[in-house]
Amino acid sequence: MHRRNALKLTTAALGLSPLASAAGFTPTAPARPAAETFNLAFAPHAGLFPTLAGEDYLDQIRWAADMGFHAWEDNGMGGREPAMQEKIGKLLDEKNMQMGVFVANRINWREPTLTNGAGEHRDAFLEDIRQAVDVAKRCNATWMTVVPGFVQMRLEPFYQMANVVETLKQGAAILEPHGLVMVLEPLNYRDHPGLFLNKAAQGYAICQAVGSPSCKILFDIYHQQIQEGNLIPNIDAAWDEIAYFQIGDNPGRKEPTTGEINYQRVLAHIHDKGFEGVYGMEHGRKNDGKAGELAVLEAYREVDVPA
Repeated sequence: MHRRNALKLTTAALGLSPLASAAGFTPTAPARPAAETFNLAFAPHAGLFPTLAGEDYLDQIRWAADMGFHAWEDNGMGGREPAMQEKIGKLLDEKNMQMGVFVANRINWREPTLTNGAGEHRDAFLEDIRQAVDVAKRCNATWMTVVPGFVQMRLEPFYQMANVVETLKQGAAILEPHGLVMVLEPLNYRDHPGLFLNKAAQGYAICQAVGSPSCKILFDIYHQQIQEGNLIPNIDAAWDEIAYFQIGDNPGRKEPTTGEINYQRVLAHIHDKGFEGVYGMEHGRKNDGKAGELAVLEAYREVDVPA
């Protein structure tokens, strides 16, 4: 969809004529009925549209549904009160929206964790996974993000790999009976230096070794563009183990069309391969205010695949 048509659709969905939009007049609340539904399951998160969607968490989900989104993401879901998790799950179900990822394990950003093997770090991780099962059931989630932690500088890399694999096998055994999936997220060296997991190929090798449908890859396109680029071939190579995608352009980690990644081509390729899962919108906005939030909507209309 062209930018001009996308902007017309967005302003119409918000109750704005193109003339009123250009003049800076906006309604106090989003208009209904809903905008055209996105074809891909893009998942916004709380706070991405503060001006247009309001401050109330549940109202933000309602607004996202009105704008045509049919997925939602919340990294911090595990830290919310159980009653709120249940409210979120109920509302998503009412709006026919999928719940995307939340972060399953507490990450110590100062020291190695799963690379250490047996002991307190493994025990803590497995307890996190048990608790994440309850969180997932309350909010109707399937996927949960796992980050293995830092490199252990005093331990040979292959021993670290074996430690990570064994811990994840035990975690997968907890998740399998519930049909839940932990997705391993490789993170880039620039934003997160020193982490054990940073490449899709490494994630693929770990998932193959774990050998469970409950252990897959979260392919964050932003992180992988920085880490190694070559996006489409790397997606193809890791395809059998990818269960979830996240989006952010580079540089800046803002909405698509603001950086160097050809999101129209990349998302079309993923869709053409048959992926029907969620694409988490894990990024900020290039600009603040209503104009910046409208630009995010416009960007996603532009990179969405045709029906």
